[in-house]
Amino acid sequence: MREEVERCVPCDGGKRMPKAYLIDMDGVLVNGRKLQEGADTFVERLRQAGAPFLLLTNNSRFTPEDLQERLCSIGLDIPSESIFTSALATARFLQQQRPFGSAFVIGEGGLLTALEGIGYTITEQVPDYVIVGETTSYSFERITRAVRLIKGGARFIATNPDVTGPTEEGIVPTCGAVAAMITAATGVKPYFMGKPNPLMMRSALRQLGAHSETTLMIGDRMDTDIIGGIESGMETILVLTGVTRREKVDRYPYKPHHIRVSVADIFP
Repeated sequence: MREEVERCVPCDGGKRMPKAYLIDMDGVLVNGRKLQEGADTFVERLRQAGAPFLLLTNNSRFTPEDLQERLCSIGLDIPSESIFTSALATARFLQQQRPFGSAFVIGEGGLLTALEGIGYTITEQVPDYVIVGETTSYSFERITRAVRLIKGGARFIATNPDVTGPTEEGIVPTCGAVAAMITAATGVKPYFMGKPNPLMMRSALRQLGAHSETTLMIGDRMDTDIIGGIESGMETILVLTGVTRREKVDRYPYKPHHIRVSVADIFP
């Protein structure tokens, strides 16, 4: 495994331009409401190098504007245009598949805002889709309603497959765990929109205006960030500040191009 990340790549005319970066947020730049040590310095390095970057998060709870404010409050200045969520990826997919449809939603403001932004109707009566996202207040009643609607023919989508996520208090169950419970009750598996779905990865690259061959994916999860980056043709960097521990890396049939303790050890 290479010890250093290449700092730049050649372009036409012999000039060397910095690579672009897709960066996971939770477990990479932040841990719950705390900034990861060195995250602000890393972002400043990217800016000084002129390296384009986009935060790419599977968390659908918040809008990009919410996340911008949240990050700013803990010392990280990232514009909302540089944040792309699984809620936005879900909305773009539905806009292409079934414009102006309807959905029953288990989730919070980020997902609801994204769906309303594409003209979707939020309903509990015969929706086109049941959509499960992140929330800290899952209720038995709404999960039961989701099960019955899916049994009745609604299509099942989950914003991401992550079954756990890191917080400052420790690991918490997330969207994938709730989706698995609904699958167990219905026999229906959801279509997962977030990482590692190539649709989300391509949408992020388009928003960034970058090509996979000159983009690095930085994440803390082997099963979403790293495999998503590899399958999309990107160079990958696993950081050890989130879910995946170094001793577990060899259990996977694929490996990251690089492993770093944290983003503080990455130099564009």
